[in-house]
Amino acid sequence: MRCESAASEADMFALAKRLAPLLKPGDTLALHGGLGAGKTTFARGLISALMGEETEVPSPTYTLVQTYVAPIATIWHFDLYRLDDAEEVFELGWDDAATGITILEWPDRAEPFLPSYRLDVRIDDSTEIRRVSLVGHGKDWQDRLDAF
Repeated sequence: MRCESAASEADMFALAKRLAPLLKPGDTLALHGGLGAGKTTFARGLISALMGEETEVPSPTYTLVQTYVAPIATIWHFDLYRLDDAEEVFELGWDDAATGITILEWPDRAEPFLPSYRLDVRIDDSTEIRRVSLVGHGKDWQDRLDAF
């Protein structure tokens, strides 16, 4: 586990950009936090780092998923807040996302289908400065976090 602080939206974006080079195809990042905690900002930082600064990264709140074809892999950015049933993820391309890099906002909405191999990014916004905990599950996440 690794803990970081983010005092601003710019800090959250920069933290994600620092993490992006550690990602590889098959990775899933589960972004946990309340409304307005910074999950979308974190996702934007990751996607911008992997795609290039000029890439527009809209929130997938209404579309539920956005995809980006990055040099390393296809990035699947899911916002599952509006799901009524966890099985709806399969209608959004869940199976196809497994070979790319998957970023999940509101991962608890797909709890039964979350891969055991993933990075949980927990954003605690209960204080003025957000605390971001990175918890790796499986394979080499701890080694990658140690290099972070």
